[in-house]
Amino acid sequence: MRGIVSDKKKGKNNHGAARPAGKKAEGQPSPALERSWSGRGENPGGERADKYIAEIAGILSRSQLKARAARIFVNGKEEKLSRRLSQGESLEVRWNDEPDHGLEPEKLDVKLLYEDANVFVFDKAQGMVTHPANGNWRGTLANAALWLDAERKGNGAAPRGGIVHRLDKDTSGVIIVARNVETHEYLSAQFKDRTTRKEYWAIVCPGPAMDEGHIENYLVRDKNNRKKFAGGDVAGKKAVTDYKVLSRWAIDGRRTYALIALYPKTGRTHQLRVHMAGIGCPILGDPLYGKRDALFPDATLMLHARRLKIALPGIAGPKLFKAAVPDRFRAIVATLEKIGHRG
Repeated sequence: MRGIVSDKKKGKNNHGAARPAGKKAEGQPSPALERSWSGRGENPGGERADKYIAEIAGILSRSQLKARAARIFVNGKEEKLSRRLSQGESLEVRWNDEPDHGLEPEKLDVKLLYEDANVFVFDKAQGMVTHPANGNWRGTLANAALWLDAERKGNGAAPRGGIVHRLDKDTSGVIIVARNVETHEYLSAQFKDRTTRKEYWAIVCPGPAMDEGHIENYLVRDKNNRKKFAGGDVAGKKAVTDYKVLSRWAIDGRRTYALIALYPKTGRTHQLRVHMAGIGCPILGDPLYGKRDALFPDATLMLHARRLKIALPGIAGPKLFKAAVPDRFRAIVATLEKIGHRG
């Protein structure tokens, strides 16, 4: 399913200029953001529209469709959410996003890898949320970026944090943030066109059979657990990952572990975690797609955004950013070196 998401604040005119509005009372959320998604049904198989949107397109869950007053249009005509879809039909969904709770600048302990007038590049710590969402309105990387931008400019104000791509809360490593709208569009286009190069490191157990591999399938929300995604051969969003084994260890000649480099060609939610679990090699410490490890029972998610190669405005040629190997990786590798045998 291919589609386009757009959004606009309620109260704007057709040219995008905001109409005058009363001053928002302190502590009150901003008006809800009106969003839309459009695409065409691919292999819907007579599915209800709400089920197709939730489980195959993965836009909103069925409960969210109701909670956010979603409206559905099939071939330009408004229909009920129960409408059954046919192959190739034009589909549009409109809904009210959650109210904007306001992105506040916060002085937080973050590690900067690079900065210029257009971007910040961070080494995000494991456990830090990238952008405010349910239950995490403060203490995010976006809050920190907003504070840094205001400090650098010296005027006590900054534009909305320009998050270009995201890392899961428990994934550490390189992430880039735009400091202005023009740069946000410039960077976003590269992610959309897949001209960036991303490299992640992970420790998996067991190690994959081959030293190199290519994984390509489609990801949809897991029907039994809305927090998870599952791989399939037809429906959903296409996901592509290459991998390469960097090191292997065997414990007592039976249990194997591997340090691998992952190269995602697409950027789907949980893509690397689903792909490794899908070939029988879940990432160590993954609470969703793996199991508690007997040798490392306290391990947290061993997934780290190691390198990012991307072009920046006004700079000739792409730049390569690298985040140091985290202590949690070093500790586990040191244990494997001590008690295991190199494969």
